[in-house]
Amino acid sequence: MSKQHLVAVIGAGPAGIYGARKLTEAGHRVLLINRDIKPGGLAEYGIFLDKEKMKTGLRKQFQRILADGKISYLGHVTVGEGKSLTLKDLQEIGFSAIVVSAGAQGTKKLGLPGEDLIGVYHAKDVVYHYNKLPPFSQRHFEIGTRVAIIGMGNVMVDVANWLLNYMNSAEVTVVARRGPKEKAYDDSEFEVVEKYLDNDDLRKEIERIRPDLENVGQNVDEIMQKFVKSTTPPPNQKLRFRYLCSPTKVVANSDGKTAGLEVELNKLILEKGRTVAKGTGQQTQLPLDCVIYAIGDEVDSSLGLPFSRGAFVTNPAELPGDPNPAHYQSYDPATKQVLEGIYLMGWSRNASVGLVGIAKKDAELGIKVVNADLAAKEGFELTAVDQKIEAVMEKLKGNKVTFVTKDDVVVLEAKEREEAKKRNFWEHKYASDDEMLKIIAAAKNAAS
Repeated sequence: MSKQHLVAVIGAGPAGIYGARKLTEAGHRVLLINRDIKPGGLAEYGIFLDKEKMKTGLRKQFQRILADGKISYLGHVTVGEGKSLTLKDLQEIGFSAIVVSAGAQGTKKLGLPGEDLIGVYHAKDVVYHYNKLPPFSQRHFEIGTRVAIIGMGNVMVDVANWLLNYMNSAEVTVVARRGPKEKAYDDSEFEVVEKYLDNDDLRKEIERIRPDLENVGQNVDEIMQKFVKSTTPPPNQKLRFRYLCSPTKVVANSDGKTAGLEVELNKLILEKGRTVAKGTGQQTQLPLDCVIYAIGDEVDSSLGLPFSRGAFVTNPAELPGDPNPAHYQSYDPATKQVLEGIYLMGWSRNASVGLVGIAKKDAELGIKVVNADLAAKEGFELTAVDQKIEAVMEKLKGNKVTFVTKDDVVVLEAKEREEAKKRNFWEHKYASDDEMLKIIAAAKNAAS
């Protein structure tokens, strides 16, 4: 092959890594640029900390993919305005295409009074903390004994799992806009916290909202049978639910810390066949020490692409093809123009939808679009491909960015496995960038 395309992939989570594999299978070179030192993204830092089999399996897959000589890796590199690199830097160096698979690194809030108080956190930050992703790994979280989790999906279950099984929180209350049937968590996931369920309280809570459930045609006896168990929680730890509640304000104490959550009580109505919650105007307050939002994520707008409703904007056109190319094209609604050569995949395209398998599928479909477009374009001379990768590295050096390569990651992961073996545990993670960079630097010095 006398000429080759070079594609920059921003983000080395599941979408970025599986996408890179599809690009190399088509014969292209890939420069994988990652915010974190270690690759993996959601798979490394988003899956619950005790899921050994899942995490180990994914790490092995990623290691095999990244071992491909057609993939270059630069970690500890942020992309965006005022960061290690900008999109403009990459465009000026000149790539055949830029694939944005950076996930949803922004945090979604509700815009409530008091949500900036001490004791109010986003679930993603908490998940990153217990999974030891710098700098979240070193951040202090004031949890207290009474915690509310806003949201009713699998992330809520993970956070409740950590609070109850690892932090020994006394009281965890799930605050949900609608009723028990509208839960978004999997029953199999919920089993890890089910023993803490305050079933007496849950029975009373379902009775409280019985008129609303019946008003939308839901069978309350069936709901009781499904959700209320016969078990008794430990005397000092309880998991509770507060349904038909929409948060309106985080209440502070005299020290400026979280003391409670004010909520508006909702009623359920049927709207176009859907069960919808509508506010009643009636307020109540839950006494708390901490509030954790588990309401999904949004993209990091500082990357420099047009975004709306938590995700980067894609082309609204309906184009022929399987998959629809428009779904993966970056788009500027102000100019009504496609941003030529820039593609969106995974959570950067559709924030907080699905986990690893969904991200993989989305990337593989999106790369079909990229490969089809590249097939119609002329690639670069092989020397030019290497020069462009070198140009990125020189830009980073000029910006005084300490970046890591694939070889550095191999050294780091070997050291973590060695440390885990010493501690007689299945994994060990270094919790700060400084620690990881020192280990890499020491290995380089020893080799020279």
